[in-house]
Amino acid sequence: MEFENKFLIDHNIEGQALILFGAIANQGWLDLIQIQFVFFEEIALPIESSDRGVWQFAQSNRMLLLTANRSMEGDDSLEQVMREENTPTSLPIVTISNSNRVLIDPNYREKCVESLLEIALDLNNYLGVGGIFIP
Repeated sequence: MEFENKFLIDHNIEGQALILFGAIANQGWLDLIQIQFVFFEEIALPIESSDRGVWQFAQSNRMLLLTANRSMEGDDSLEQVMREENTPTSLPIVTISNSNRVLIDPNYREKCVESLLEIALDLNNYLGVGGIFIP
């Protein structure tokens, strides 16, 4: 199965995502692989959407969800949704383990970029895994 590498960017990490995408672009990867970062505002997805709603939107539009906020709190938490609704063909939730480090630590940022590229280049092997923490 071939996928376009679209990442739906959780509203609370837009700045970090712009920095990561800039690093991907500056390294020339966009000439080799199609990667797109999509923000809630671009698709009119309300920022107050439940985690379940965001996950379902991402899955139905074949987007990987990039986030920094995954907890087990509540019936609609990403962790709970992943446990209940994940299938062998579901795209993973990609969670930045420490989003603040993306802003201040170039080495950490580079490891995140490498992880995102690895996922994008080998996406079929990540289907159904549920969640991936990067770096």
